[in-house]
Amino acid sequence: MSIRNSPLIAPRGRWLSPMGRDERLWVGMTVVWALAMFVMMQLIWPRIGEVQTTIRSFRVDPAEFGRLTEAFIAANQVGEEAGNPVVAPPPGGDVYIQAARYQFRPHVRLVAGETYTFHISSVDVQHGFSLQPDNVNFQVLPGYVTQIDLTPRAAGAYTLICNEYCGTGHHLMLGGIEVVE
Repeated sequence: MSIRNSPLIAPRGRWLSPMGRDERLWVGMTVVWALAMFVMMQLIWPRIGEVQTTIRSFRVDPAEFGRLTEAFIAANQVGEEAGNPVVAPPPGGDVYIQAARYQFRPHVRLVAGETYTFHISSVDVQHGFSLQPDNVNFQVLPGYVTQIDLTPRAAGAYTLICNEYCGTGHHLMLGGIEVVE
């Protein structure tokens, strides 16, 4: 390789010349926009908008989570719906939901305006947790507990949907949360 064709030597021509007026204008506008968006995201939006649901996650033995869920169901069961227990935890309490192929267990009855701490885990494969119509979405993994604080604002029926393909019965995997006044 000759020194003329070396990549370490600048090519000839006008490739390294001062920016023109139009280029300076666009680069300046880009920098101003980036700074404005940074200020908006860090200072303004957190004060005027709603904060996203904070998700905490930690490891857990699936068998231990199963025992916690069964104890939760035994302590709070108020009925049964299609073979799935319906529980009504005390306002402000913990809610344990176990995702297993093609079902969320148990169905939950909550009081509007109260904050509950949800503990969700999977016993078999990766699942999705999509709470509609509130649009809360996250993944549920075996061996991990996902913890979120939820405050249902309005009475009504909320649907839990698995939004991660978990097998041939995935389309049947629904759960429910009933919110009462």
